[in-house]
Amino acid sequence: MTIESLIRPNILKLKPYASARHEFTGKGEVFLDANENPFDTGVNRYPDPLQEKLKSAIGRLKNIPTDQIFLGNGSDEAIDLILRIFCVPGRDEIMVLPPTYGMYQVSADIADVQVKKVLLQADFQPDLPSIRNNLGPHAKVIFICSPNNPTGNLIRREAIEEILEFFGGIVVVDEAYTDFCPEATLLPLLEKYENLIVMQTLSKAWGMAAIRLGMAFASPLLISYFNKVKAPYNINILTQRFALERLSKEGEMKAQVQSIRQQKTWLTRELESLNEVLQVYPSDSNFLLVKVRHAEALYGYLSAQGVVVRNRSREPLCENCLRITIGTETENRTLLEKMNLFQNQAPV
Repeated sequence: MTIESLIRPNILKLKPYASARHEFTGKGEVFLDANENPFDTGVNRYPDPLQEKLKSAIGRLKNIPTDQIFLGNGSDEAIDLILRIFCVPGRDEIMVLPPTYGMYQVSADIADVQVKKVLLQADFQPDLPSIRNNLGPHAKVIFICSPNNPTGNLIRREAIEEILEFFGGIVVVDEAYTDFCPEATLLPLLEKYENLIVMQTLSKAWGMAAIRLGMAFASPLLISYFNKVKAPYNINILTQRFALERLSKEGEMKAQVQSIRQQKTWLTRELESLNEVLQVYPSDSNFLLVKVRHAEALYGYLSAQGVVVRNRSREPLCENCLRITIGTETENRTLLEKMNLFQNQAPV
């Protein structure tokens, strides 16, 4: 299948809205085209609809051309657009590999797109034969989270490439945690696979969760459809300015990532020494999936003590598991102190 054959017919024919800032591309001095307030408040003008300065900065960091970058209001906007571009409501379906990020399912439910689920194997790697056997005629997109959330592990590159080879639809690799294992990114594969979309974010390692800025990288053709369908001014000027300033501090980000990695190694060792802890799963991210003896009770106890973790016990393959984000040294020591107190009073 060609990329165009995967796109919804109405999207192929869509004439996108042309904003004032889209239509004029020169260097104007007097702007009387967009019905803006002419008095300078710092935010009285519409922002760049294609975020060219910000994309240039990201392109330099990622070594990728700006025409292969889409910026969204969080990665959730990219997920929503992928469904709207490729999936016909009430007919098409996506595939997800639980346990995984929950917004793929929620976004599909909102868009009236069916979801086919193929569980990961016990080692949290894809079950390739089952994926092949469950791909129906209306399968359009497979979402793969790597490093995976909530398990924390990378999905094997060879497995993803095999899926890219045998599946004729769109393969989305969600790399929200890639800055904690940058050597494993699949961005270089974009030159080889036109059906690949790689998502990343500035929320995690870059410490910009509050500004909601997600990224999608793909072929120029696919990015052109993202830009065709997105809202005209989807990234506000305050977000663009803050991101540009923060991206100039790459050294600071890398130092924080190194600190988080060191704390993860230390916290893993300390958790494994607790009687309450049955297993700490290997992690390529900034969190740990921890199997404990009394997940519900421990989660409730920690919450009452003001230590908030995530109870993932209801997720497939995650029975009695808590997901614990790596905090500062002080926060991690507080966590261990409270867990020690809990296990001293927990039933055997």
